[in-house]
Amino acid sequence: MDRLLARLEPLLGRCEGEPVALDGGITNRNYRVRMGGSDYVVRRPGKDTRLLGIDRAVEREAAEAAHRAGVAPAVCAYVVDEDTLVTEFVDGRAMTPEGVRANLPRVARLLRAVHACAPLVATFSPYRVCERYLETTRRRGGDIPERILVAADVAARIEAALGTPQRLVLCHNDLLAGNFLDDGDRLWIIDWEYAGMGDVWFDLGNISVNNDFSVDDDTALIETYFAVCDEPRLARVRLMRAVSDWREAMWGVVQQTVSDLDFDFAAYADAHVARMLDSDWEEWLDAATA
Repeated sequence: MDRLLARLEPLLGRCEGEPVALDGGITNRNYRVRMGGSDYVVRRPGKDTRLLGIDRAVEREAAEAAHRAGVAPAVCAYVVDEDTLVTEFVDGRAMTPEGVRANLPRVARLLRAVHACAPLVATFSPYRVCERYLETTRRRGGDIPERILVAADVAARIEAALGTPQRLVLCHNDLLAGNFLDDGDRLWIIDWEYAGMGDVWFDLGNISVNNDFSVDDDTALIETYFAVCDEPRLARVRLMRAVSDWREAMWGVVQQTVSDLDFDFAAYADAHVARMLDSDWEEWLDAATA
């Protein structure tokens, strides 16, 4: 960190005080650093994150696009050989799932701004990501529980029912409550490492399942986002909730072979695959194809 800060000083000014570790996140380490009279967040990547499908150059590009749209903090520096991103520090509080649900109109407008950003080259498909995670796990001799294979079949059925997205938009793809900041005046979205051109329905299903939305919450989200909610739209969000949990489960599976962090990735995977398989996905298949 001392070496990195010395490299940043010509860009951002003299370092003032010690870096302060920020809570949140599993894979990376984030620090609040004061340099040249301003506060920044220095994001140090975890080990072998490329095996999780993360491209740090794409993360930077997505964060810059989101900042231009007024959605994300400014990117202030990027140290290429260290894969380290430096962004403006936002003095706000991380939201909770309850807070996200209570601010559905504001959140929906924020997502519409993201999805209207200029396109990137990189794409994101939860199905292809999970296929790569399975391949990496097998190549490294990792354990693949039987329920994971059952879930893979479910995901294939959902993909077949939903078909190819009609258009791709910039998606965040990791809409946990902790990735929303409220500074008292406005909301921000942070942590763009999984961003790419993807399916708007995945972002909507992702925010839904990660923040414990009910069917009524999903209806309100769709009505705010599209101005109307019908059964096929609602079905797509409910199905993408399951796909989002499938992606999270596979993330936990591959992390067991990739990460050296002291974290129970097996329990994480088990929890998400159980929620996927126990969800209402099967009830919505026919409606989604209407």
